[in-house]
Amino acid sequence: MKSLQLMLRAILTISVITGLSLASTAAIAQEIGLTHKEEKRRYIVYTPASYVNNPDKKYPLVLNFHGGGMSMREQMLYTQMNKTAEQFDFIMVYPQGLGNVGKQDWNVGFGTSYHEGTDDVGFTDSLLNQLEKNLRIDTSRIYATGLSRGGFFAQRLAAELSHRFAAVASVGASLPIPVEKNKTPRGEKKPVGVMIVMGTADQVVAYTGKAEGYLSAIASYEYWIQQNTGKARDTSLDTKRYINRDPNDGTEVDILENKAGAFQTSLVSVHQGGHTWAGADPFNIGLPIGKTSNDINLNEVIWQFFQKHRR
Repeated sequence: MKSLQLMLRAILTISVITGLSLASTAAIAQEIGLTHKEEKRRYIVYTPASYVNNPDKKYPLVLNFHGGGMSMREQMLYTQMNKTAEQFDFIMVYPQGLGNVGKQDWNVGFGTSYHEGTDDVGFTDSLLNQLEKNLRIDTSRIYATGLSRGGFFAQRLAAELSHRFAAVASVGASLPIPVEKNKTPRGEKKPVGVMIVMGTADQVVAYTGKAEGYLSAIASYEYWIQQNTGKARDTSLDTKRYINRDPNDGTEVDILENKAGAFQTSLVSVHQGGHTWAGADPFNIGLPIGKTSNDINLNEVIWQFFQKHRR
């Protein structure tokens, strides 16, 4: 996790020096505050350029959660999802976890009480209320994604706020065991589309899982099929695509998707990939976070999955 933090610090520095992202999106990206349970929280909202000129249009919403110890700005700069929002006309929001620099986090039951620790689920619920009040949000098309601890948290949201989210995409993170064990959603439990994206050579969050921590990638995939359909995985409903667009990056990708039910489950396996965001700039600078795949543009893969789902 420390290596990921150092990498993203480097990205932030390089991006500011070269004038990327923050300067180019200043007119339509803004930082906003929200107080939840007497805690001051923050988030960045990015609206596509078309938003101003379409006053009658409601827009899909994507929340993008940063990794542990990271910031909302670093997540925005690293994933570059604002470009995808411009291309496909949706609103991006980057929430900030609590804590000082190096400690920002999301409560998924690791190192903190799942029920008594930071109420990040309640914060997200309040955030959605504020966004729906202030922006033209299509409430049937609300989605979440995140990297590492943010990816774990996206799956907690799928479990506890399924009545609000149509689909989530968890990157560099499988299903936390505390989420699997928890049986108390915040609202009516509904099926939700879930995409899990993991590198098979990830040394930060193991593709094969961690005892008492999180399930393996394939076990997480099977869990969400069971949750969404009430039935065990039927492999005859699986489809798989292999992608190797860049034979020189040392990775290849397969996308496994189960077609059971209206809310689908997908597992994107980046073979030999590390704890990275496929298609992002590989600012590894020698850090042991593994390879970044160029075989897919992960932002577009995530958005294509989201588009299949409406609440």
